[in-house]
Amino acid sequence: MTDYAAIIPIVIVVLSAVAAMLAEAIRLPGERMPIYGFGLIGLVGAAVASLFLWNTDAHSFFVIRSDNFALFINLVLCVIGILTMMFSNDVVEREHIPAGEYYALTLFAISGMMMMAAATDLLVIFIALEILSLAVYVLTGIRRESPAGSEGAFKYFLLGAFSSAFFLYGIAFAFAVSNGSTRIEDIGRALSAQATGAPPMLALLAVGLLAVGFAFKISAVPFHMWTPDAYEGAPTIVTAFMSTGVKAAAFAAFVRVFLSALEPLQVHWIPILAVVAAATMILGTVVGVVQSNIKRMLAYSSIAHAGYMLLGIVSANSAGKAAILFYLLSYAVTNIGALGIVALLGTAKHQHDELRDFSGLWRTRPGLAGLMTIFLLSLGGIPPTAGFIGKWYIFTAAVQEGHYALAIIGVLTSVISVFFYLRIVVMMYMTEGADVVRPRISRMAMTGLGLATVATFYLGVLPTRVLDVALDSISTIF
Repeated sequence: MTDYAAIIPIVIVVLSAVAAMLAEAIRLPGERMPIYGFGLIGLVGAAVASLFLWNTDAHSFFVIRSDNFALFINLVLCVIGILTMMFSNDVVEREHIPAGEYYALTLFAISGMMMMAAATDLLVIFIALEILSLAVYVLTGIRRESPAGSEGAFKYFLLGAFSSAFFLYGIAFAFAVSNGSTRIEDIGRALSAQATGAPPMLALLAVGLLAVGFAFKISAVPFHMWTPDAYEGAPTIVTAFMSTGVKAAAFAAFVRVFLSALEPLQVHWIPILAVVAAATMILGTVVGVVQSNIKRMLAYSSIAHAGYMLLGIVSANSAGKAAILFYLLSYAVTNIGALGIVALLGTAKHQHDELRDFSGLWRTRPGLAGLMTIFLLSLGGIPPTAGFIGKWYIFTAAVQEGHYALAIIGVLTSVISVFFYLRIVVMMYMTEGADVVRPRISRMAMTGLGLATVATFYLGVLPTRVLDVALDSISTIF
């Protein structure tokens, strides 16, 4: 393979973002142009390129590696991006969001996510983190007339700046520990050579600061404060995108760094991450129960799911490692499906994101009510959906490693979380709703919801093939 092969999927997405920008520039005032088509073409092209690169383990510039792990994350991100594009056309037109700006920023964010998953150097991970973060900050506040959006974007940006500083300091300490290198492999070798004695304080500081940077991006407690406000203030379709895409990219880098380079120090960081995972599961579930805004409810749900995925990192066995990738995929298709429905039901004047707005949805839109029920049951971990299988393998991995308390906390919080998912179901089926004008939903958006539903059931009924691919993928980083 050539030196440029590993970056081909990233380049394709970047070119599609540039095409979206050019299309916006040449579009006449008032002219309707399907700019989302550039995004669909680019994301499908990136997915095809990732499949062609499978098992090649190509390298580019010594810092980008398209091993099967990175390619699996690429495919997850392409699924997230394609579904986002399919839902976005309706929402962008209805809410008067600047189309070219929105699609370009979304695609640039995805390119940063792909780069983050494939990077083998901490500085490149930091650059990728900033690329995706800057794009998502702007997307959060893209409705400039919305006070809630501006507030959420400002909080996200301010706290994101602090987390980036922590991450950069962690890189500096890792640079000192590895005798002048930020390559993940060099850091791992340096720590392995020092494993015979007590780790130096610089190494522990590097681990702690890097963990803070990653914890912020995955919305882990106590670095979750930005999540509810940013999710509520952003356009719902942006909430769907960043709650899945940002989490997938952050966990990919988290896994590559902690289960590879920092593996020699796992006896020190596993207890800390175990506490963080427990606190994240508990807070996300308990606070989510009392929310009446669906976007805030799903924001706390996202925090709880981050805790479940942290269990896979804490377990650090083959089952846990594969379960993380499977969980990322299953969570992505279900959460983006649920928030996609919320976005598609909203209008420019009313987001329809309060719990009461779903009253009687079964009578006016039975199809959407049925699909929403499926996605919510999957988020709650009810069989035969993808969410059940994902949680089953995560908790099984925790039990295999002796983390019985964490597994029990995970099961109990999952049971409690079903309550606030079922609240929405009760509102849709058992509560009389006021006469609300529901917007028309395009065939493209309904096709996207259909694909997400099929994926939810496929991963829940026939998960073995995807789990085998996930296990094979994550083994390539060791």
